[in-house]
Amino acid sequence: MKYVPVLGFEVHIELATKSKMFCGCPADHFGKSPNTQTCPVCLGLPGALPVPNSRAIEWCIKLGLALNCEVNLFSKFDRKNYFYPDLPKGYQISQYDLPFCKQGFLDLSSGKRIQITRVHMEEDTGKLQHAVINDGEKVTLVDFNRSGVPLVEVVTEPDFSNTQETSEFLKELQQIVRVLKISSADMEKGSMRLEANISVRPENQSGLPEYKVEIKNVNSFRFIKKAVEFEILRQTRILESGASPVQETRGFNESKGETFSQRTKEEADDYRYFPEPDIPPFSFEVDKIKEWQSQLPVLPIQNRLELMEKYGLSASNAYIISSNDTMRTIFIRAAEIGEIAAKTLADFLVNKKYGTRFPDSPSELIKLVKSANSVQSEESVLLPVVSEIIAQNPEAVASFKSGKQQSIGFLIGQVRRRLPDADPSATQKLIMDNLSGKSS
Repeated sequence: MKYVPVLGFEVHIELATKSKMFCGCPADHFGKSPNTQTCPVCLGLPGALPVPNSRAIEWCIKLGLALNCEVNLFSKFDRKNYFYPDLPKGYQISQYDLPFCKQGFLDLSSGKRIQITRVHMEEDTGKLQHAVINDGEKVTLVDFNRSGVPLVEVVTEPDFSNTQETSEFLKELQQIVRVLKISSADMEKGSMRLEANISVRPENQSGLPEYKVEIKNVNSFRFIKKAVEFEILRQTRILESGASPVQETRGFNESKGETFSQRTKEEADDYRYFPEPDIPPFSFEVDKIKEWQSQLPVLPIQNRLELMEKYGLSASNAYIISSNDTMRTIFIRAAEIGEIAAKTLADFLVNKKYGTRFPDSPSELIKLVKSANSVQSEESVLLPVVSEIIAQNPEAVASFKSGKQQSIGFLIGQVRRRLPDADPSATQKLIMDNLSGKSS
């Protein structure tokens, strides 16, 4: 029997606001000394009252609009109750039945549409740090600097068929977030965290399986791909044995390339959601939503289409150039000058022929491309002469291959006798490439 995956995602994105979601503490927590950016509100002390961050709510809704979501004109915050050391209040302020945004979609390059269930707002938790102190005692420490940082959660339907689709979706979402300038979406710093919901069912069955496994807090596209592939294989083997996988939350061990059990998966009822009593509900005017919609920048897919249609770029080159605002801007300005073909400029940028330092301006880019083309032109003149000199001097070639580097100087001299204006470094490179078998 053949089994197919049922796969969806929850993506958490930390917003780059100046202050936290419900208090005035700085939201930029990365690399700061533990527990130095806290107050009674984000520490969950008795009597402390939350005040919502209006900019975070605006950014959450703008992300929802960029993902083609419907905005709830009436919305509210809810308490999500669970007990874990990184949650100081014993509950998290989140959203349940009335999120800010719902029922959106994102289309993949294949034409497949991934449904977005919801885009909602919540507060981040603290961060657990495992350490060894004193005489080797193992402890778990809690840093509450991250507690209360505004966090947007994007939840998809289980519409993915394979890891190629998941990779494209996640990278596109990251680009959208960066174009909106609401987050760095830097996974190494935890600004974007990936959670996959995975189950497996027989190919000839429809509907959702009776269980779901969640893989939490993976911090790279490469690792989430490995985690999903491992989990699909693990669950398939369990089903083939006649058993059923346990509904649970699992982590991913990067060094082993395996998932591991963390805890039994909770259901929505286990969280005992109820409306947040300290924050009144929200009502939005249609005109305000239209205003936010009008403020959205050109999105990545639109940028790519422009590069492909207006400048004739390939899909892969358009994707790379559109993913970097600076590269895209300099490319377009250089292409509009018209001295060099757009495709040549794109190839130069994508293949990093500019070296280690990115060109500062369109004029510098054009200058670098012209210089590279000049070198290529010189090489086309040099190459046949180099090949002929090497063929005529087998003793010098044998001497070089036996370890006598000075033989290169003799060969360079022979080439320059034929071409006095030949560049010595270009000549040496071509000779070395020829002798090492790199020349075409």
